[in-house]
Amino acid sequence: MSRARILIAEDNPEGAELLEAYLDGAGYDIEIARDGDDTLKKVQSFKPDIVLLDVMMPKISGFEVCKQLKATPQTQGIIILMITALDQHHDIDRAVEAGTNDFLTKPINKAELLLRIKAALGSRRFTDPLDQTLAYIEGVQAGV
Repeated sequence: MSRARILIAEDNPEGAELLEAYLDGAGYDIEIARDGDDTLKKVQSFKPDIVLLDVMMPKISGFEVCKQLKATPQTQGIIILMITALDQHHDIDRAVEAGTNDFLTKPINKAELLLRIKAALGSRRFTDPLDQTLAYIEGVQAGV
């Protein structure tokens, strides 16, 4: 089984370094993006399973990056875990509307982060085969 790939999208070098340290030794392949533009490019080249996405990113906000990823068929299955210092209800609502799979507020608790990643990857083990089966059934029905 291949290692899960996690893209850390965080413009603050200390924040990115902290998240990377939290994930170190957990068996993930990790890449870092420094702004919204860089995040979209690295999603195409790195092909992550999960994006840890800071909301307040330069160039393109985390909300907009999330919307774009979820609106594109090739990237809509990527798990998005939005991370922010904002904890107002309207910010959480915006994250949900953008299509995030989960949401954490700073300061990030290492155990909680690792648990959420594990849970998200675990649920993916069930949804990916279901999606493949549905696509197959739709293909068969289209050919009938």
